[in-house]
Amino acid sequence: MLIDIRGADEHARERIPNACNRLLGELTKLNVSAAPVIFHCRAGNRSRAGNRTALNAEKLATAAGCEAYVLDGGIKAWKRAGPPVVTDRTQPIEIMRQVQITAGSLVLLGMLLGYVAQPAFYLISLFMGGGLVFAGFTGWRGMAKLLAFMHWNRRAQA
Repeated sequence: MLIDIRGADEHARERIPNACNRLLGELTKLNVSAAPVIFHCRAGNRSRAGNRTALNAEKLATAAGCEAYVLDGGIKAWKRAGPPVVTDRTQPIEIMRQVQITAGSLVLLGMLLGYVAQPAFYLISLFMGGGLVFAGFTGWRGMAKLLAFMHWNRRAQA
């Protein structure tokens, strides 16, 4: 059994055939009819999670309730190795990438307009930078929540 622990939006856009999608943060006891279980993410970072490797490995093994493994390198390594991948380009890109594009664009726009038109436009960049710092400290993902309501993301939510 292959379990994709990425977000539903990432799984909808690109996935390994027959992989089940279960969010890492929401894993509980799985109903596994066949062992072993193989967990994967995009590049291996979430399943191993850097300095939290032992914690995530324990969580994944507990959820599996049987022999469990992590696909080293995630779906990126799977694609490099050559097996098939289901890709649906009609699905929107991942929410966090949308946040990065939007925040970066607003910072650049504020800087450009502040330089070319009116220094008051620098406030756009200041606001975006402050919002990103606030999100980093609190974990509140306001822009991601806002972008999730956009019409192009509605299909991924369904």
